[in-house]
Amino acid sequence: MIHPSAIVDDSARLGEGVSVGPFSIIGPGVEIGDGCEIGAHVVIRCNTRLGRNNRIYQFASVGDDPQDKKYAGEQTWLEIGDDNVIREFATLNRGTAQDHGVTRIGNGNLLMAYTHVAHDCVLGDNTILANAASLGGHVQINDWAILGGFSMVHQFTRVGAHSFAAMGSAIGKDVPPYLMVGGAPATPRGINTEGLKRRGFDANDLSALKKAYRLLYRSNLRLEEAREQIRQLCEEAEAVRPLAEFIVNPSRSIIR
Repeated sequence: MIHPSAIVDDSARLGEGVSVGPFSIIGPGVEIGDGCEIGAHVVIRCNTRLGRNNRIYQFASVGDDPQDKKYAGEQTWLEIGDDNVIREFATLNRGTAQDHGVTRIGNGNLLMAYTHVAHDCVLGDNTILANAASLGGHVQINDWAILGGFSMVHQFTRVGAHSFAAMGSAIGKDVPPYLMVGGAPATPRGINTEGLKRRGFDANDLSALKKAYRLLYRSNLRLEEAREQIRQLCEEAEAVRPLAEFIVNPSRSIIR
């Protein structure tokens, strides 16, 4: 199922049922799991591992060198899990030796057209990056987070699970789990209530998370005081615990 015009390096390993479209290039050290579909004009540069049942659309650039001036040709990697969709003109770069040397993408993610995942980023499972969303280096996007179109995330920033960033958000600080944020610079806009309902959070969970939000953003408490009261809310609803743990050691301070 490899088109005659495609170029596949002799060292590349392709699983069962893999298809490679016209004029695509599969470089050295690439591993593609069973059932993957690689569209036309896709470049998977090198040292990239894909799991099962991923679909990469035309003109995507996957596993190329990191856009980092410190990069000096070291062996680094891109690892992609299962069931991901990578749309047109998306760019996913390998890691750097200054970090762990690996950019990692989990399972079930949707990366829409023109999205950019820079070196050493870590994406969890079931995230969505809408059209032209861009991640700087060393960014962490946790499970079920959604970035609206043309969102930008500063390097070394974390975006918590189940959070939602509006279109055009400029995120320069950590986004705690469950939050909605928007603007440039991005500011908190409330709890992602509708998204949480869709994922099975019950009324007790939502009530406790709204209390936690008010403590963090509406109570005029110092961050240390808010942390302690949010920690106590974990006794009321276990759903609060990811938020309580996230704000203990923010990497770039939290949006507040």
